[in-house]
Amino acid sequence: MNTERMKGGLADLLDTVNGQIRAIAEAQQKRVELTATATAGEGRVRITVNADGVVIETQFADDIDELDYDEIADAVTDATQEAAAEVARRADELIAPIQQTRERLPSLSEIVDGLPDLTARAPEQTRASFDPPSERDHTGDDFRTRRSPVADN
Repeated sequence: MNTERMKGGLADLLDTVNGQIRAIAEAQQKRVELTATATAGEGRVRITVNADGVVIETQFADDIDELDYDEIADAVTDATQEAAAEVARRADELIAPIQQTRERLPSLSEIVDGLPDLTARAPEQTRASFDPPSERDHTGDDFRTRRSPVADN
């Protein structure tokens, strides 16, 4: 391969990588500003979460007392999960162009003979379960019967 052509190719690759770094920083900044809101319980419960899926606001309608405690709890859970799924979807949309560009970039092993392809070794990101612990581990443990580590001191 021609040395000048190789230098030009590496310069183009570095420009692309630098553009990716800038795009990642911009996407991260936009991501931290994301919120999502969902309602449940016939519109009586409204939950807003931040980009990490953490509840940042909970609102109950004036007629919340028409629901019993279990219905309110279910509505809070449902609205929170819906809002968290929405904010995750929107965060994925922010990252999608970066992922597409990354997939088009050559791997290090394609550039330098003998280097391993490290991307093949990277584990895939998985989402945390929306199932409550009692449905995951089937212990049936009630939150009122568990002891807090702080309380044990």
